Amino acid sequence: MAGKRRLFWQIYPSYLLITLISLVAVTGYASRSTRQLYLEQAALDLEARARICQEQILRYLDPLDARQIDQISKRIGRNASTRITVIHPSGKVVGDSNEDPATMDNHADRSEFIDALNGNRGTSIRHSRTLKKDLMYVAVPVKRGERVDAVIRASVPIGAVDETISAIRTRIMFGGLVIAVFAAILGLFVSRRITRPIQQIRSWAESIARGEFQYKPSITASEEIQALSISLDQMAEELRERIETVVRQHNEIESVLSSMAEGVMALDMEERLINMNEAASRMLGAHLSHIQGRSIQEVVRSTHLHQFVANTLASRKPTEKDIPMSVDGEVIVNCRGTLLRDAGGKQIGVLIVLNDVTRLRRLENIRREFAANVSHELKTPITAIKGFVETLRDGAVKNPSDADRFLAIIDKHVGRLEAIVEDLLSLSRIEQSAEKGEIERIDSRISDILQTAVQVCHIRADAKQIRIEVSCPVEMRASVDPPLLEQAVVNLLDNAINYSEEGKRVQVEASQGDHEVLISVHDQGCGIEKRHLRRLFERFYRVDKARSRQLGGTGLGLAIAKHIVQAHAGRLTVESTPGKGSIFSIHLPINRGDNASA
Repeated sequence: MAGKRRLFWQIYPSYLLITLISLVAVTGYASRSTRQLYLEQAALDLEARARICQEQILRYLDPLDARQIDQISKRIGRNASTRITVIHPSGKVVGDSNEDPATMDNHADRSEFIDALNGNRGTSIRHSRTLKKDLMYVAVPVKRGERVDAVIRASVPIGAVDETISAIRTRIMFGGLVIAVFAAILGLFVSRRITRPIQQIRSWAESIARGEFQYKPSITASEEIQALSISLDQMAEELRERIETVVRQHNEIESVLSSMAEGVMALDMEERLINMNEAASRMLGAHLSHIQGRSIQEVVRSTHLHQFVANTLASRKPTEKDIPMSVDGEVIVNCRGTLLRDAGGKQIGVLIVLNDVTRLRRLENIRREFAANVSHELKTPITAIKGFVETLRDGAVKNPSDADRFLAIIDKHVGRLEAIVEDLLSLSRIEQSAEKGEIERIDSRISDILQTAVQVCHIRADAKQIRIEVSCPVEMRASVDPPLLEQAVVNLLDNAINYSEEGKRVQVEASQGDHEVLISVHDQGCGIEKRHLRRLFERFYRVDKARSRQLGGTGLGLAIAKHIVQAHAGRLTVESTPGKGSIFSIHLPINRGDNASA
């Protein structure tokens, strides 16, 4: 496709062409008109010269005196600088100012002669074979009454006329050239005046296309260009307002989507992603910069999600399903899908809302397991108590030795029930106090709390010949609730003593970092397998259920310790290697107002 020419090169050359054509036409017409005028004037002049000879020649025609006629012709022709020729009606030349009539051809066939014989003036322009040049001939009849006795012909070369016409044509052409130059300059000015506002409007439109609405040229041209400028200005203003509205709405939608905890993604009918918010990208492990236009199969490697999207597209009603998003199934996402429609109500895809329900499902599982564990923990002593009570009712109460033994067992199980209930109540009080902010934290010396905890556990440790070593700077202080922190350390020490063999050692170490106080309890027990560590602090969770019950634990000690630490805005961690022991660590944050020092 040929390139488009600029408007200037369409207007300006056309203007020049029209000017040149006009000048050429005027020059040609003027030249022809002037030549015709000159020739007409020359014909009239020749006619007058011919008629001057008429009276002088008339007397020698009848009878014909050719010699006198020839002499008169030569004299008049010499004086008038005109060739005079006298022709007899028969066509014979009887007199000529330039040549010998006897040597000249018969002129009966000359057009001017024929016209003159008919009583009219005859005029002709042709090449003379005698003089070897172009001549104008004018012939007039010499009459005697109604009879034509002779024809007098006057002629002159028309070269002078042509030279005059050529000079006039040259002057006209020079004048036309000057006019053409002025017309070209004027045309250039006019073309520029027309195209400059259009070029300004073009630059303005390009700036609008780039989103630069501040640029507005001052255009003062014709009424039409002015109207176009005003229309473009109105269009730019409306376009700016619409773009600002679209951008504002887009930013609002993006802000809403980015602030949502739920993941949102839109897909078209071919399962290609249209949009996705940050929450969805985090849940699905996808990068927002690489999702546009890609299929869900390319972005997310989950057959469960792929099938859910396909089912939602095929369905005509909202769908919902929990989908595992990890290989081990620990991460669970609740997916809700609805049809995505355009402004006309036509289905253009699906909208999937993702909600990470991993914690919720885990809490539900914990709640179910807690209920099951509580029931199991309470069922064992209740069943035992009920059994021994029935045995006593059946007559064992009459046997003092059996009755004492059964009552001792019942008392043991009642004590276990009391311990479980007491731990549950303690755990509940800790949670409620933490939620209400009723934990009374005071600046306390950590070493005193640790020593008190060791004293509480001293009897159980001595029973198994376990040595408890404490390493803590005496001046280390922190803002804590001393009784609660002491209970947490006691629970950790009790756990370490219970799962350590006789003669082993338990170490309690405290240190201070830049941001936290660390209290660690090291034991040399049997250790814990890695798969149990994540759930170790759940209520009633036991690694070795038989051994735990044999040791008399309630299964709530570590849970109580965790909630005490959390009430202090800290965290409880565990590191363990089977066969080598475990390390339980309390991490307490240091507030700006704390006066802890090592």
